[in-house]
Amino acid sequence: METTRQKKIAGILQKDLIAILQRLLKDSLKNTLIASVTKVKISSDLSIAKVYVSVFPVKSSSEVFELIKESKGAIRNSLGILVKNQIRRVPELIFFLDDSLEYIDKIDSALKSGADPIKNTDLLEKRKFL
Repeated sequence: METTRQKKIAGILQKDLIAILQRLLKDSLKNTLIASVTKVKISSDLSIAKVYVSVFPVKSSSEVFELIKESKGAIRNSLGILVKNQIRRVPELIFFLDDSLEYIDKIDSALKSGADPIKNTDLLEKRKFL
């Protein structure tokens, strides 16, 4: 169960990480891609933050995550500058792909086609984690 402090810090990190990622994509001349931070979960000791990133178009997600992996130190440094008055230490950032929208679309299309994805689980791909 998340404490109020964890929720507040997660909200602060999410807001600032959105701005940082948008600037990173713009600086790397990837203006056709959209990346957004959908959720941030922070550990109870505030040392680790799991960041869930949604990318549009989805087929470019590997490209965006490669850019995030290369710039992880710069992202954490920029985040530290933005949140220096709110928290003492910047948590370690672990990025995950949030493919919820893609998964929902596949379920919706399976239902519209008349197939039952609950009875036939082979209609949908398994969720992927990075």
